[in-house]
Amino acid sequence: MDEFVKVTEQPSGYRHLEKMPVLDLLTKINKEDQTVPAAVAKAIPQVEKLVSAIADKMLAGGRLFYIGAGTSGRLGIVDASECPPTYGVPHGLVIGIIAGGEKAILEAVEFAEDDLEQGWLDLQKHFVSDKDVVVGIAASGTTPYVIGALDKCREHGIITGSISCNPNSPVSAAADLPIEVVVGPEFVTGSTRMKSGTAQKLVLNMISTAVMIQLGRVEDNKMVNMQLTNEKLVDRGVKMLMEKLDVDNYDEAKQLLLKSGSVKKAIESVVRS
Repeated sequence: MDEFVKVTEQPSGYRHLEKMPVLDLLTKINKEDQTVPAAVAKAIPQVEKLVSAIADKMLAGGRLFYIGAGTSGRLGIVDASECPPTYGVPHGLVIGIIAGGEKAILEAVEFAEDDLEQGWLDLQKHFVSDKDVVVGIAASGTTPYVIGALDKCREHGIITGSISCNPNSPVSAAADLPIEVVVGPEFVTGSTRMKSGTAQKLVLNMISTAVMIQLGRVEDNKMVNMQLTNEKLVDRGVKMLMEKLDVDNYDEAKQLLLKSGSVKKAIESVVRS
């Protein structure tokens, strides 16, 4: 077996960053960022397998869990928290869990990621079962909190996925459906909130968007189930309705939308009548 090497921890290809002019810093960071989508593209077959498994479970009544530590955990929480307002799904259908709990969303909790047992305990608080899918997120691919959780899930027959940025990592070995996006050394050595974090965010976007489309939460290319939580979204919904129903009166469409609660329900009410 090949020796595991953390590509994410390898030295940056740039030296003496403190001496660079600001324009050089920004240009070189941007140059590195441009390599990320190509790395994600190579992982699309892995993403496809995980998306298909998640959609199958969720169509049968299951949930999606993201679990991670630090930046990886925060990215999972962001993706999970955006599903209800964007797609109108209930809170608790997609759940983000971070090592150290809610406090860790805003600040680092020392050694939380090193606890091999706590990840499974945190999942149990949500009564995780074999109806669900659990995706571990760990840029390094070595986070004990995440690996321990995935190992326990496997013992209980729960399908698992992972997102990491090192090849052949321990977290990939612990997952049924691993995704590896290898973006190379970071601009600042070991700062995986940079390219690795961007790669993880892109993959999470792909997963949740594709799954929600599979669940019927998008029609044509529109977020017809989005929650009307601010004026921008109400305005967007009104314009969707006007286009879909061929209505010219903005106020009439807005009244129908607010009465129905979503674009989808508004259209259905017109069709029924």
